[in-house]
Amino acid sequence: MRLAVLGAGAIGPAAAVLAVSRGHSAILWSPSGAGIAGLSGTIHAEGLIEGAFPLPTTTSLEQAFEGADAAFLAVPAYAFADVLPRIAASLPARLPLLIAPAASLAPLALDAMLAARGASPDRAPIGAMATTPGGARRLGPDRVKVAMLRSAVEVAAVPAAAAPAMAALAHDLFGHACPPSPDALHASLLNLNPIAHAVMALTNVTRMERGEAWSQYAMMTPAACRMMEAMGAERDALAARFGHRLDSLASFLQRANSVPPAPLAETAAAIAARRPDVLGPKTLATRYVTEDVPFGLSFYLALAGDTPMPVTAAVVTALEALWGQDLRANPILDAIDLAALPQALMSGIGRAPS
Repeated sequence: MRLAVLGAGAIGPAAAVLAVSRGHSAILWSPSGAGIAGLSGTIHAEGLIEGAFPLPTTTSLEQAFEGADAAFLAVPAYAFADVLPRIAASLPARLPLLIAPAASLAPLALDAMLAARGASPDRAPIGAMATTPGGARRLGPDRVKVAMLRSAVEVAAVPAAAAPAMAALAHDLFGHACPPSPDALHASLLNLNPIAHAVMALTNVTRMERGEAWSQYAMMTPAACRMMEAMGAERDALAARFGHRLDSLASFLQRANSVPPAPLAETAAAIAARRPDVLGPKTLATRYVTEDVPFGLSFYLALAGDTPMPVTAAVVTALEALWGQDLRANPILDAIDLAALPQALMSGIGRAPS
């Protein structure tokens, strides 16, 4: 297949490398052009995938979509407000798109934008991946390190009935197991990052201010994990409000890192022993807060209604005080009618009845 990869940070190029290593071809689109500067048709990979891989680049969505069999979007959630409308204006009706991770109901927001632009009611589904195919770091303009490949990533879809087809597509492209998820909200809530990253930022803020090196998983101490589990219980209650049951935070981490079942703190210690080079951020300008709080924790609070989430709300308030900024604004949700959410998750927005 030919894959249009949308987003040229670290995850997009790594996903392109993974797909090309599996016999597909890819083209890389950068929203601003900054991510492809110095990348002239070949990307060099190291880590879990090594070699030189052909990767043409473009700043034109139309060129990225031309001849593509599938598209894959991997940009920070704070970029969705800019990128999703641009995709909605250019996405071919029959081109399936995967979004990873499907933070803050981005697949449903995109579907609403497509409907508002008069897109075909029998357009292709939009896939909602619970997280990315792996972890990566950009080492240079034409170099990427693939640091981690996931063993399983749940995949939902808009409309919900297309989940098995989108899971099969993700598996074909990236190779990991892709259990179908009931709907895009379920996939969005599964991701551990908003909870884990917020607690790690809260408990390591002075290390980050001082630019110190610290092991991410080693700092998931028993006390930090107790706070994560308290927030996880609130997240689970929110999921139950919409008829969903979620796997535990520990289970999500175990699947992502191929470690045996254990309590959360023991799981983190096992990963720390295996991957001591995974370091936390060294600056307050980190997606752990700027992305995972507005489009993760604050997203939970926006959906909560009368479901109490006092620990989650307290963590958001504390991080707002520490960072000195509003962490609750979420423009993605402006495209979605939350009152009609259950039906929209099942059938999409403005789509032909299945």
